[in-house]
Amino acid sequence: MANQPQMANAIRALAMDAVQQANSGHPGAPMGMADMAVALWGDHLQHNPKNPHWANRDRFVLSNGHASMLIYSVLHLTGYKLPIEEIKNFRTLHSKTAGHPEVGVTPGVETTTGPLGQGITNAVGMALAEKMLAAEFNQPGHAIVNHHTYVFLGDGCLMEGISHEAVALAGAWKLNKLIALYDDNGISIDGQVAPWFIDNTPQRFAACGWNVIDAVDGHDSAAVSAAIASAKHSADKPTLIVCKTAIGKGSPNRAGTSKAHGEPLGAEEIKLTREALGWTAEPFKIPKEVYADWDAKAAGVAREAAWNTAFAAYKAAFPAEAKEFLRRMKGDLPKNFNQVAFDAVVAAHTKAETVASRKASQLALEAFTAALPEMLGGSADLTGSNLTNTKSTPAFRVDLAGDVVKTEGSIGRHINYGVREFGMAAIMNGVALHGGYIPYGGTFLTFSDYSRNAIRMAALMKQRVIHVFTHDSIGLGEDGPTHQSIEHAASLRLIPGLDVWRPADTAETTVAWAVALQNANRPSALLLSRQNLAYSPKSDLGDISRGAYVLSEPEHVGIKKTHGVIIATGSEVQLALAAQKLLAERKIGVRVVSMPSTNVFDRQDTEYKQSVLPAGIPRVAVEMGSTDGWWKYGCAAVVGIDTYGESAPAPVLFKHFGFTAENVADTVHAALLKV
Repeated sequence: MANQPQMANAIRALAMDAVQQANSGHPGAPMGMADMAVALWGDHLQHNPKNPHWANRDRFVLSNGHASMLIYSVLHLTGYKLPIEEIKNFRTLHSKTAGHPEVGVTPGVETTTGPLGQGITNAVGMALAEKMLAAEFNQPGHAIVNHHTYVFLGDGCLMEGISHEAVALAGAWKLNKLIALYDDNGISIDGQVAPWFIDNTPQRFAACGWNVIDAVDGHDSAAVSAAIASAKHSADKPTLIVCKTAIGKGSPNRAGTSKAHGEPLGAEEIKLTREALGWTAEPFKIPKEVYADWDAKAAGVAREAAWNTAFAAYKAAFPAEAKEFLRRMKGDLPKNFNQVAFDAVVAAHTKAETVASRKASQLALEAFTAALPEMLGGSADLTGSNLTNTKSTPAFRVDLAGDVVKTEGSIGRHINYGVREFGMAAIMNGVALHGGYIPYGGTFLTFSDYSRNAIRMAALMKQRVIHVFTHDSIGLGEDGPTHQSIEHAASLRLIPGLDVWRPADTAETTVAWAVALQNANRPSALLLSRQNLAYSPKSDLGDISRGAYVLSEPEHVGIKKTHGVIIATGSEVQLALAAQKLLAERKIGVRVVSMPSTNVFDRQDTEYKQSVLPAGIPRVAVEMGSTDGWWKYGCAAVVGIDTYGESAPAPVLFKHFGFTAENVADTVHAALLKV
C-alpha cells in the first residue's frame, strides 16, 4: 500500500531543494498542495507518462503557475521524461523546468501558466472542447471521448477578474467534467489576504451553477480523494473542491506565512523542515520505495491500451468518424483545404464586391466553416457586428440536463461568450490546447486591450487561435474615441509570434483567413472595417499571402517613372489608389503597395521585400492609426493618427484627420520635394 505522507513529502523536498538551488522560486504552494497532488495523481488522473499526447488523457492545469515545482515534481516522480537533472536545473537557461510551466517545453504540461486566472480559464476551454467532441463523436456504446479536466488554483487566480468570466461560463455550459481544487491557504505575497479578499468563494461558485464541496482538509489526501470521487459523479455541474491548506506545509518557521511564498526557505529552515517531516534523504534523492509508489508508467500504458482497444471497435463500427477524429486531434486540415481556399479567393476576386471587410470576413467564413467542421466560432456579445456567425455554425447550447443540443444531428459551433473578451480569448486558448477544434472569436479592435494578455499567451504557446477584430479605426464614427482604435494595430504587431492582418477587400480578407487557418503554430488577428471598402482590381492574387504586394504601378495611371511608393493597409488602400491618380495629374508616378500583414511581409526573403519596396525610392505610409511602426520601412512621411479620435460621422472624421486623397497626394508630393 502506498505511503501517501511520504509521497507528499517527496514533492515538498524536491520543491524546497530546487528553489534553494536556483535561489529563486516559490516553495510554499507546492509544499501546501502536495497532499492534493497525491490524491489526484495517485488515485484519479487518467494519463500515460509514456505518451503525454494520448487523446483521451485527463487534462491537468496548474493555474497558480508559480507553484511550478509541484507539477515538475509530480511529472518526474510518475515517470515522464523529466529526469532529476532537469529538476536540479530549475529556472536555468534552456532547462525543461522553467520558472513557470510552459507547454511544449516540459512533457506533460498542458498549458503555459503564470499570469493568474488564465489557467482556470484555459481549463474551461479544455472542458468545453471535451464536452463538444464527446457530443460530436461518441456513439451508443462507444465513448471514445471521455475524460476530465482538473485544475489547481489559488487565491490569486480567484482575485483576477478573468476567473469570474470563466467560472460563469463553465456553469452556464454545465461542464460537469471540470473539477477545480482550490488551494485555500489565505496567503499571498503581501500576507494574509483577509483584508482585501473577502469573497465568499463557495457561494460565488454555487451562484454560477457549480457543485461545491467545501472545507476539505487539503492535507488529508484520503479526504481530497473522496471529494474528487464525489465530483466525478456530477452529471450537470462543474465542481469546486475547497481544500483548506497551509502554505509551506512542514516548514517549522515559515508555514502559514507569506515568507514561504516566493523565496527560498534557506539552508537552516530546510534542515529543520526535513527533520519535521521525517525526511532523511539527501537533496534531490528520492527513496526507491517512494518512486515505486508514484510510478504511473505501467498503469498509464494499460489505460491507453484499453482505450486503443475501444477505439479499434469504434473504428470498425464508424470508420469515417474515427478517421475524422484522428485528423482533427492531430490538427491537420482536410486534404481538400487548398482547393477550398483557392476557390474562396477566386470567388472573392471574381465577384469584386464592395463590402466592409467584416462582411468580407463573413463571406470567407461561409466557405471555410462549411468545409472545416473543426472551426468553432464565437463573439463577445457582438455577433451582429463582428459577423462571426455562418449558416454552418448555429449557436452552441446545452439543455437543462447538461447535454449538448443537436440540430439535425449536429452540434452548434458558434459560442455566445457574453461581454467577456478576456475570458473568450483565454477559453479559446484552452480549446486550441485540447485539440479537435480551431477556435475563432470576435470583438471590436479597441477591446483587444481586454484580451491582450491571452493573445500574448497564445503566441507564446504557438496555438492556432484566430481573433476577429472589427470596427478597426475612426471609420466607426459616432461612437467616438472610446471605441476608435488608434494604437491597437501597432500594439498587436509588436507581439512576437502573432500575425496581424488588416485586409483591404474581399480577396485579401479571404487570403488572410486561409493563411491563419494554415498556420498551425501561431495565432492570428484580423483587423476589419465597419465601413464599406471597394474591391481593388488585381492582376495577380498570388502574393497577397506574402503580407505585401504591388497593387498598382505608375503605368496603370499613365506615368512611366516611379518617383515614390505609397504603402497602405485596409481601408486606406483606396486612398492610396486615389492619391496615385491625383499625383499622376502632377506628372508624379507612385507605386501603390498593399500591406495587409506587416508581420508576414517582414518574414519574407530580402529579394522579395526589395522587389516590393525598391531601395532608393521614397516611401510614404498611410494608415488610420499610430505612426510609430511605419518608420522602420524608411518612410519619408506617414499619414496616420497619433491622437485620440473624435465623435462624428466617419466622412467628417476622415476629412478632419487628413484621410483624403488630396492630403495623401500632398503629403507624398511634399515628401518627394524634400528628398
